[in-house]
Amino acid sequence: MPELPEVETVRRGLAELLPGRAVAQATVFDSPKSFPNAPADVEQFLYGACVTAVRRRAKVLMIDLDTRYSLVVHLKMTGQLVFRQNSRHSARVSPKKSRDPRKVTQDFYADTAREIDDFAGGHPNDSLIGKLPDRSTRVQMDFVDGSRLFFNDQRKFGWVKLLPTDEVKNLPFMQKVGPEPLDPQTRAEDFIQRIRRRQNSMIKPAFLDQAVIAGVGNIYADEALWAAQINPQTRVKNISDQQLNTLFNELRQILQLSIDQGGSTDRNYVDAEGRKGNYLAFANVFRREGQACHRHPDQAIIKLKVGGRGTHICPVCQKPPKFDK
Repeated sequence: MPELPEVETVRRGLAELLPGRAVAQATVFDSPKSFPNAPADVEQFLYGACVTAVRRRAKVLMIDLDTRYSLVVHLKMTGQLVFRQNSRHSARVSPKKSRDPRKVTQDFYADTAREIDDFAGGHPNDSLIGKLPDRSTRVQMDFVDGSRLFFNDQRKFGWVKLLPTDEVKNLPFMQKVGPEPLDPQTRAEDFIQRIRRRQNSMIKPAFLDQAVIAGVGNIYADEALWAAQINPQTRVKNISDQQLNTLFNELRQILQLSIDQGGSTDRNYVDAEGRKGNYLAFANVFRREGQACHRHPDQAIIKLKVGGRGTHICPVCQKPPKFDK
């Protein structure tokens, strides 16, 4: 599953590409699971609407429209957003411009006589750099200027929902999700208070709980636990506040580094200009089993299962406490 840095990388790229573009139509290949929206709402609030902003909360993207509706996108395990731009049609529509859906659609068809063939952005996997739509395409969004946004999802777990912008915050997921780790207002004390609610849990499953802290997944949990020298099997109750403070601060640094590097290259993710992320070149433990620990060159990184998840540790850096039960 894409984690916070990967989704933030997509958000930043699409935030540069989408605002000002007007939606002409949407083609749904896997309705209603991937696009569970009422046709009347799509006609009234999506067609002809202009994108005003692209936001993120945890691992969820929100594409805001000037109709006061938003496209809420959850990539889940294998979802991707791919933006293709036709260089012949680069003009954008002012959000203040009147939008008649029928006229928008007519103008779109009159202005897109040939197939769009230039890749300009999105979040595809390596096999989807070719022609789209393909077998994994669930939704295709056509913009008035000839550009297109594809939502691809091989395993069909993700979705794109059209909702009133003011109601997005009331989604059950949004109500439960914890604070953003990179928000300047999120303090280590907030993180410690939340994770202490899972005192009897092992630290790694507790760390992955989205109600504790938003957007953390397997890659960055392993990296932060190594950086803080905490064994992932340690019970939360046996970790000091000072250690949890260190864990929080290490997580923030690691997430920021990953965003700066465009996310990880784990499996499929590339940034909104088609460039692979580079974070795993800096990884200390993730996917480095059998390689030397950067702190202890004589010790190899090992992989084990913790809470059902593949987990990478240095047995020297991250020794389990003998009293842990």
